[in-house]
Amino acid sequence: MPTEDLSFPSHLSPERRELLTSVAQRVDREHGDNLVGLVLTGSAGRGLATERSDVDLFVVLSTVPDGYVTSKSPAIDEVPMALQELDEVPVFGTDYWWYRWSFAWAPMLLDRTGGALPDAVRRQALVSPEEADSILIEHDRLDGWLNYAYRALKSDRDGRDLERRLDATESVPWLLDTVFSLAGRVRPYHKYLPWELREHPIEGWPAEVLLPLLTRTLDGDPSAIRETFALVRAQCEAFDAARGHSRTVDMIEGWGVELSYFELHKSS
Repeated sequence: MPTEDLSFPSHLSPERRELLTSVAQRVDREHGDNLVGLVLTGSAGRGLATERSDVDLFVVLSTVPDGYVTSKSPAIDEVPMALQELDEVPVFGTDYWWYRWSFAWAPMLLDRTGGALPDAVRRQALVSPEEADSILIEHDRLDGWLNYAYRALKSDRDGRDLERRLDATESVPWLLDTVFSLAGRVRPYHKYLPWELREHPIEGWPAEVLLPLLTRTLDGDPSAIRETFALVRAQCEAFDAARGHSRTVDMIEGWGVELSYFELHKSS
């Protein structure tokens, strides 16, 4: 394989380029036309690698031969995957849902599919409007966030500091599922959350707003929960308008008088 066939992100070090070139040439010799692409992921793929980071590489094949399994070393994790697997998008809550963000913003080192592989990789990391409806409503991520946030605010009212912090902390994963689903994206792994918000901003949730809100929420700050609620509600209204329904706003409104706990002027 000529090295010109490979496309490296600019942030990749010469040492890692050399390593990936060597691996690419080897798998090309071993698999020939069965090799359809190479996808770089992990810290190296996103410009966040340190001297302790390994390289995560998906070797995409038309068909994965028997015996060709994931190999791991201190330098590189080599993961074989059939192209058909990438065409299958796991639904929220299933085992393989949690791997979908691996493909978010992942550089394509090699594509022999004429664009089918990049499209499949991109689709893994996106949440369709129908998926968002399911995550937010059927899987209760929006209502679950409201529930934990509400419990934290009640504990604040009653002077239960530990309980307030525990429920506020528990609310964060539900909140992140809500925020990213409303934005049409798979929620990132925590390691990459600040990077994604800064490098690929979400409309309505700039990094300089959301990250401090998360920090304050983890500290159990009730005002952070109330500020977050106002932003979530606004995003739900925009989402529903785009979808032509009122399902997320209806879910919020279903809390009735309990929503008074979320009023920004409310004090403990």
